[in-house]
Amino acid sequence: MLRNITESVIKFSEVDSLRVVWHGHYVRYFEDGREAFGKQYGIGYLDIYEHGLAVPLVDLQVNFKRILEYGDTAVIETTFINSPAAKMIFEYKITSAKHGYIACAGKTTQVFMSPQKKELFITMPPFMEAWKKRWEI
Repeated sequence: MLRNITESVIKFSEVDSLRVVWHGHYVRYFEDGREAFGKQYGIGYLDIYEHGLAVPLVDLQVNFKRILEYGDTAVIETTFINSPAAKMIFEYKITSAKHGYIACAGKTTQVFMSPQKKELFITMPPFMEAWKKRWEI
């Protein structure tokens, strides 16, 4: 299982009047996790784009459990979920560094698409098959 852990300090601009993170920012934390994962494992958005593809998000699941507060640090754990289909699936766990509890969990699904033709791939692109083989997935 391929996993990345990255951190994001909660900024003042991310909280509401109650000093808790506004719910929409959790989706950005997922994105931060995907970017850190891509950098660690060589499958970032620019790597995919170099193969003439994009990976739009087609499904997003967010399960809010506890709050994150101003001054805390979000510990973002991103895990790649293997699939034989032409898609990338990630699961997330966001933990409060200050309190040690899970604040949010979620999952995203992205599909491979040709930006020029606006067509989705039905089978796994060859570069993705090679990437999986490299990491023994």
